[in-house]
Amino acid sequence: MDILPPLRSAIGNANVLTGKDTAKWQSDWMGVYALDPIAVLRPANTAEVSAIMEIAHASGTPVVPVSGNTGLVGGTQAKGALMLSLDRMNAIREVRPASRIAIVEAGVILSALHDAAASHDLIFPLTFGARGSAMIGGVLSTNAGGSNVVRYGNTRDLCLGLEVVLADGRVMDLMSELHKDNSGYNLRHLMIGAEGTLGIITAAVMKLHPKPRAYATAMVAVPSIADALALLNTMQDASGGAVEAFEYMPRNYIQGHIDQIAGAREPFDAPYDVNILIEVAATAPRDATPATDGRIPVIALLEDTLGAMLENGTLLDAVIAQNDNQRQQMWARREAAAEITHGVTPFVDTDIALPLDKIATFFDLITPRLTALDPDATQLTVAHLGDGNIHFSMYPTSTDPALHDAMMEAVEDVVQTLRGSFSAEHGIGTSKLSSMARRKDPVALDVMRAVKAALDPKGILNPGKTLPKP
Repeated sequence: MDILPPLRSAIGNANVLTGKDTAKWQSDWMGVYALDPIAVLRPANTAEVSAIMEIAHASGTPVVPVSGNTGLVGGTQAKGALMLSLDRMNAIREVRPASRIAIVEAGVILSALHDAAASHDLIFPLTFGARGSAMIGGVLSTNAGGSNVVRYGNTRDLCLGLEVVLADGRVMDLMSELHKDNSGYNLRHLMIGAEGTLGIITAAVMKLHPKPRAYATAMVAVPSIADALALLNTMQDASGGAVEAFEYMPRNYIQGHIDQIAGAREPFDAPYDVNILIEVAATAPRDATPATDGRIPVIALLEDTLGAMLENGTLLDAVIAQNDNQRQQMWARREAAAEITHGVTPFVDTDIALPLDKIATFFDLITPRLTALDPDATQLTVAHLGDGNIHFSMYPTSTDPALHDAMMEAVEDVVQTLRGSFSAEHGIGTSKLSSMARRKDPVALDVMRAVKAALDPKGILNPGKTLPKP
């Protein structure tokens, strides 16, 4: 059947895009994956999403949801499929400061939610470099992480409720505002991180948090990763868990920043191997109000902690931001990661998670493995060290796919030995299907396939993503 006429009838001719009108949706933001949809559909509300799915289900036509299209794993490839864009569903329906929630549609851009929360002296703490284009539906579908996970958790931890359109068009109302609800299976958690393979997220209830009254931000250099983790634990204990970010930028990352970003500078007067961006935030007035000596308590706490570590030799150097401009400069170094890591080709990119006390061991084990495969290959790392998420990029001297696969498998081997994960926050999409097949517990894969078959028996929701073929 020609599926386009009923779709035009359902959502309007202007919102069924074909041909040159789909140019915006023909590739991912990196230009790596060709998306190539039959048409791009732009519904205005949940009822129209439901109508689209009823039509697609009846005809067995695949549907690929897309939000800001800022993913890194090929999760929106849509050859032979309809692409369903949530960009018109961008209303912030309600912000409720008393209960600290926001009720939003899936097409709300992350930075817009930041601004809406800020107008009520609150924050939505999820943040990362693509916040100006990533959308709520996308961050939920990938369970995005970002820089503040150490304090606030992943996207899953910031969501109370969802509205989801199922494969057959039925609308599942999970728009709970409750912090406690034990009435059966947690279907909200099932949908978050499913990459649109189980349902189309159309709206959500998101948690907001108090806006920090003061930040203490610093770049520090320490002798080792073990010393970095000692600093993290010391600051968590001293501040009552107020460390918001703890980012690791080793020497290879700092050098990449200097080489590729115009105007980039060294963070210290001398180069160091282990560089950390630490940020502590104060929400209580007692921690943000200047004392009689003029010092802001949260900044004084960080200064005193770093000073003690300098004296005992567990810290080599430190620069504390004296104003918001200096703080933003420190963050700009970290948030240039995508440009730095993807600015050199060929590359093999990984997004792994490890127990905190096994991170140093990973580097000890992986380096000789990679040297044996490609002696002249280089590597670059940047990490959310506070939650064990390592972005580890390798730059082989050959474009040979077999070499790239061998390098990826070497990383997977070490990660599995250390009881880590080959995917921390970017999702699976298509690029990690082979990793899923090799590394995911076979029983877990069987259960996932059973869930998929139950909710999407025709296999039309984002087919070919997340789950490898049996």
